[in-house]
Amino acid sequence: MNIENNIQLDKIIMKLKEMVKIRFNLSSGKNFMKWKIEYPDGTKEYLSPTECQLIMRNVLLKNYHTVATRIFEGGEKVVCAWLMCESIEVIREAPFNQFDNKDQSNKLNYNPRIAPNWIYNGINADGEVFERVGSVDYKLFVCGE
Repeated sequence: MNIENNIQLDKIIMKLKEMVKIRFNLSSGKNFMKWKIEYPDGTKEYLSPTECQLIMRNVLLKNYHTVATRIFEGGEKVVCAWLMCESIEVIREAPFNQFDNKDQSNKLNYNPRIAPNWIYNGINADGEVFERVGSVDYKLFVCGE
C-alpha cells in the first residue's frame, strides 16, 4: 500500500468515527428489540421502534459477511450488521410516517437466517450508501426527499 492509499484510508477511518452507528438490539434484557444508537461522542440510546421514527441521512449499510454466513448456515446469532449515518433525526411524536412506504419495493431487509447480507430490490446491498433511510416500526425504507 502506498502513502496516497494510506492517507485515503486514514480519511475514511476518521469519517467513520464521526458517524452515528445504528443497529437493532436482539440481546436479551430491557433493551431487547430496540434500536441501539451510538453517537460519535460515545453516548448510547435505546429506542422502541413503535414509539419513534428514525430518519437517517447519508447511510452506509455495514455487514460482517463471514459472521452473517455462519448464521445463515445455522450458527448462533450475534451482532453482524448495522447502519452508519452522518446524521439522525429521532421523531418521538406521531404521526411517524414522514415518507411514503406503501410501495414495499423501497424496503431494506436484513435477516442473516434468510440471506447473509443486506437486501434492497432483491440484490445484495452490503456497503451501499443511501441518501435517506427511515424506520417505520421494525422496518427500514429508503426514502425520497
